Parts: sequence; C-alpha cells; structure tokens
Amino acid sequence: MLDATGRPDWPGGRRHRLTLIILAVAFAALDLAICLNSPPTTGWAGPRADLVLQLSVDISLVFLARYPRTVGAITLVVAVLTLVSDVFAPGLFVPVEPASPLTLPRATPVVAIHLVLVVPPRLSFPLIGVLALIGSRPWEPNWAVTPFAVLSTAGPAVFVLYLEARKQLVRSLRDRAERAEREQHLMAERARFEERRRLAAEMHDVLTHGLSLMVLHAGTLGVIAADPGAVRRAAADIRAAGTAALDELRDLVGVLSSESDERAPAVRQEPAVPDPAAPAEESTAAGMPVELDVDGERSLMSPTIARTVHRIVQEGLTNTRKHAPGARVRVRLSYRTDGVTVSVHNSAAPRPPDEVLAGSGSGLGLSSLGHRVDLVGGTLRAGPTDDGGFEVAAELPTYVPTSEKAH
Repeated sequence: MLDATGRPDWPGGRRHRLTLIILAVAFAALDLAICLNSPPTTGWAGPRADLVLQLSVDISLVFLARYPRTVGAITLVVAVLTLVSDVFAPGLFVPVEPASPLTLPRATPVVAIHLVLVVPPRLSFPLIGVLALIGSRPWEPNWAVTPFAVLSTAGPAVFVLYLEARKQLVRSLRDRAERAEREQHLMAERARFEERRRLAAEMHDVLTHGLSLMVLHAGTLGVIAADPGAVRRAAADIRAAGTAALDELRDLVGVLSSESDERAPAVRQEPAVPDPAAPAEESTAAGMPVELDVDGERSLMSPTIARTVHRIVQEGLTNTRKHAPGARVRVRLSYRTDGVTVSVHNSAAPRPPDEVLAGSGSGLGLSSLGHRVDLVGGTLRAGPTDDGGFEVAAELPTYVPTSEKAH
C-alpha cells in the first residue's frame, strides 16, 4: 500500500484526506466538550494542559495519511505524558478528577488503523502493543479502563487485519477464477484447433481417395472408347465418385464453418460401420486390381476401429494410385477377438507416376493416419519394403470404449 516514495498510496486520494479532516474536527469537538467539563489541570503546564495534549493528536490526524509514523509517535508521547501525570504527578497534564478515566488519546483508534495499514508490522505492531499496555494498565486493572483501552488499540488493528486478509483472499480467488477462465478458453481454442486440423486431414483423405478414383476411371475411358456400354459404366463410376466426394466435402465444410460446437454433430453424417474392404473393391472397379485377403469376421470390430481400418486401406490405396501406377497391390485384413491387423502392400512401380496425380498430395495423409491410430491405441508402420515397394500396416485393438465419440 505504499507508493514509489514510500508514502501511503490511498485509493481514495482527496476523499480520504477530506475524511481525515472531518475526523480531526469531530475528535477535537469531542475533546473540547470533555475537557471543558473537567476540572482544570493544576501543574506548571497550565490549566488546560490536558486539552492541549488531546488537540495535538486531533490536529495531527490531518497529516496521518502522509506521515503515519510521526502521528503515531505523537500519540505515543501524549499517552506516556498522560500516564506519567496520572501516576506520578496528578494534576500536571491530567486533572485530578478527569471526566474521562482513559489514558490514551481519544483519536487512538484512527491512528491504530492507519499504522496497521501503511506502516510495516515490525514498527506498527510494537507501537500498538505499547499503546495497549499504557491504556489498559495491567498493573491496576479496571473494568472502566482496560476493556476500552484494548478496544481502542488492538481491537481496530485486528479488525483491519481481518478485512485486509479477507480482501486479499477475495482478490486471490477472483484472480484464480479469471486465470481458470482464461485457461478454459485456451483449452477450448486448442480443442477447436485440433478438431479443425483433424477435419482438414479427413478432407484430405476423402478427396484424394475420391479424386484419384475419378482419375483412374477417366484414364479407362481412353482405353474402352469403342465400347459404349463400358464408357457409360465408367462415366457413371466417375459421377458416383465425384458425387460422394462432394457430399463429404459439403459435410466437412459445414463443420469447419459452424460457429457452434453443438452444430457439428448434426452437420456431419458419417457411416456407422464402414466396410474396410470397400476401398479395395472400388480400386479394382476403377482399373487398379487389388488382391484382397480377409480373415475373420469384421462384425467383431467396434465402429471406431472399423472406421480406422477403412481409412488405412483407403490411404494405402490412394498412395499406390498416385505414386506406383501399375504395381501389384495386396490388402490383408485379419479380424480377431484380441486385435485387428491390416496391411496395404504394393510392389515396385513398373512405370513413372502421373505428375499431376503424384503432385496433388498435401503431406497430411500418413501423419493424420498415425494420429488416428494412436488415438485408438494402435501402432502404425509405413515405409519401403525389400522388393522395392511400399507398405502401410497397422495393429489395432478390436474394441475401444469411446467408439461412438471418436472418428
């Protein structure tokens, strides 16, 4: 509560100084009323020495905000002089029969409050303790003196310390709540970022698969142009692949542009349990034969695992169509009660890849696939093989409890 100069930094400023002036006037009026209704002092200090001492403390209240230590020292000096006069020289600074038996200046509570607030405890606490000792007179306890002395010194100090501690606690709790709110906001932002990154990877997977199929079908048209029926079938396949890709794209863009998290599940409609063998059948129909080896019953898988296996096969075949045209491709699917094994292997490419198709990738396919596999507790391997080809393989659990929430 101190400013750069070491002086009290009161939030009220001018208002606080005005309050001190009002208190000084009020205590001065009170002391005038009490002292003028008391007998005069009889010592060398004059007939109204008690009033002079009391008014010196009252007037010093005006400077309490700027010079709290000086005002505290004045209050202590007045209390000591009053005690000395009362004990050793009755009538010197206090009337022999005063109207008020209190030894402390009547403005002591205001001084004690300021000492606790603006003076370091190593100075304020001993000073307040000495004032409480002088005022309570423990060597001759009196019910008319001791309780009021404690209430004038230790009472205000303890009450102010309690209020300050409570204020600090409230401020700490408010800061903690604001910090928690900021952290929650950052976590929400991070979650939205992760979701958008995942959707971008989904868009990559879906579109590259669908568009690469369209490219294969379009290439087939140049070979079968003499067969009208085959041309119509190829054109229908191109239309179906394009329509499916557009539907997926529309759903994903709807999620990305949604302002509310609650809208996302309603926009996106993903198949509950896709068939992992479907991409292999689509590739065969598009003119890239795929050897499909399926072992076990796919109904053993949870929907999340089925979607993950479907994406692995889809990504592996998409990469083969882009980078290894004409290569022999084999897809192995093994469904067991204790896990699922999937692999997509292609041999060395007999001819260079199509530049347009090979350059259409974004580099997100395998990285997003690895992230998806990690989420369901599986392992992914992707890399070249000894025969000059490439393989994408994964080991996955058969079931994950959060299957309906993962994608």
